[in-house]
Amino acid sequence: MWTSPFESFVAPARARPQLWRIILGFVLAMLTWAVVYVVMIAGIAYVAKATSDPALAGPDGLPIWFADFTIGKTPTGVVATLATFAGMLLGTILAARWLHRRSAGSLFGAHMLPDFVAAGAITGGVGLVAIVILGAGELTLRPYTPVDLFLTFLPIVLVALLLQTGAEELLFRGYLQSQLAARFRSPIVWMLVPSVMFGSLHIDIGTLWGTGRLAPNDVLIFAATTLVGLITADLVRVTGSLGAAWGLHFVNNCQALLLISLDDVLSGLALYKLPFDGDDLEMLPFLILQDMVLLVIIWACIRLWLARRGRMAAA
Repeated sequence: MWTSPFESFVAPARARPQLWRIILGFVLAMLTWAVVYVVMIAGIAYVAKATSDPALAGPDGLPIWFADFTIGKTPTGVVATLATFAGMLLGTILAARWLHRRSAGSLFGAHMLPDFVAAGAITGGVGLVAIVILGAGELTLRPYTPVDLFLTFLPIVLVALLLQTGAEELLFRGYLQSQLAARFRSPIVWMLVPSVMFGSLHIDIGTLWGTGRLAPNDVLIFAATTLVGLITADLVRVTGSLGAAWGLHFVNNCQALLLISLDDVLSGLALYKLPFDGDDLEMLPFLILQDMVLLVIIWACIRLWLARRGRMAAA
């Protein structure tokens, strides 16, 4: 009997699909990530203080450096912040193992590498074509990271981005989507719920906690990241694998963090920066909407490639 790729992907989750296990597993993954984050950042801060770097002298030296470091406004801060996602990766694997008796491999699916490479190439190609066609418009890009410094950090930051995007795909698509699909029949649950949760992670919690209000562009940022979640969820649905979803996510983040970035979080290694930060209300909303349209085009191109290669389940 023929079995769809997604059914094969979900099959290992069907043995223990209870909702309480899924909720506890998600909490475990997030707590492990938080613990690893605190330990890593505190350790790095301790080492930095112990080195007695002249740049950290004075009562404000270390706090200012630490504030920029923890939001990725320095090259080492970018790498360190992305590396903390090892905690999310570990927590997801532990949740699958302890609560569902699943192996780590069952969270990834089959034919990972070819789909990852193809989806990544399509994402990068469409993105570069868009940059050439659309250009910067009225924006004046500011050169930021010197090329020699950028190339020095490039190998390690690419590994860190593979880790960060892989951890998010493993948790939200490999674990949550497959486990919810084993528990609920409706795609509204197992595609939409993980995507909304993924989008919620990109809300500025600091601003919300401090003021009781969302940051200026948080609604659009939430919409855009939820769209990424839905697109990657669909790619997992039609391929039964994280490969295409991870490839799209990885290259998309490379372009956003390493080529042209906002003057904001995780911008410390960008070759160019836009002349505004995440609170801009004049140009940023337009750029977010433009990126959302571009994501849909990328998704359509990947789906076309999958259909032509026979790697997509019949709808």
